[in-house]
Amino acid sequence: MPELPEVETVRRGLVPKLVGHRIVRLVQRRKDLRVPLPARFAERVEGRTVTAIDRRAKYLLMRLDDGHTLVVHLGMSGRMTLHDAASAAEHPFERHDHVVFETDAGWQVRFNDARRFGLMVLLADDKVAGHKMFRGLGPEPLDPAFDGPALAGRLKGRKTPIKAALLDQKTLVGVGNIYACEALFLAGLSPRRSAHTVQGDRADRLVRAIRQVLERSIADGGSTLRDHVQPGGELGYFQTRFNVYDRAGTNCPTPGCGNTVRRLVQAGRSTFYCTRCQR
Repeated sequence: MPELPEVETVRRGLVPKLVGHRIVRLVQRRKDLRVPLPARFAERVEGRTVTAIDRRAKYLLMRLDDGHTLVVHLGMSGRMTLHDAASAAEHPFERHDHVVFETDAGWQVRFNDARRFGLMVLLADDKVAGHKMFRGLGPEPLDPAFDGPALAGRLKGRKTPIKAALLDQKTLVGVGNIYACEALFLAGLSPRRSAHTVQGDRADRLVRAIRQVLERSIADGGSTLRDHVQPGGELGYFQTRFNVYDRAGTNCPTPGCGNTVRRLVQAGRSTFYCTRCQR
């Protein structure tokens, strides 16, 4: 599933082509994704100008000039790609191009989702924050206000392993399996460590590591393991920088460690770590 860096990469790729432009045409090629697409979808979106594209957790928030927000989730396999509408006939729709937007600037955005776990929902602006998709979500890890004490407060008293706590969107948002493994490695913390023990310096180190991993991945266009592409069609390449994720049996990258990366299963998810460097 796309994690925060992949969604942020998509957002940044769409902003220059959509924000400030009017949607002149919407093509809906099926009735639903994970949930039904909005009623009268084309009628409600055509003619609207996109005023901003924000991100909350792993959701894209496309702000429209009529006081509504189109909420988009990429699901497991969703992608949003840009095409020149003038030459779109040379590139016929693919089987899983389910929703297509065209702008007054001649750009076409195709939402492709082979597994159909994504979603699109139209909400009034003042209903977004209180919607069930957003209620209870934790803080954004790249928010300057999110620091070691903030994380420590959210982990206080929690006896679950720290890896599981990081995947809990109520702790903080957007950090999935890949980036939790990588951040714990950089912070020198075992994924088995009880979350309540991550206080003080440990919490400070972990917040710095989370921010470092996410910012590096965004700069690299995200991680392309299967489906993720940037809006321009480029692949992400942060996967070439993984320290531990999916590297079981290889040498730990820490100079002089001499240990090998191990894999364990936590709550049905693969975790990769170094038993010597992470305590």
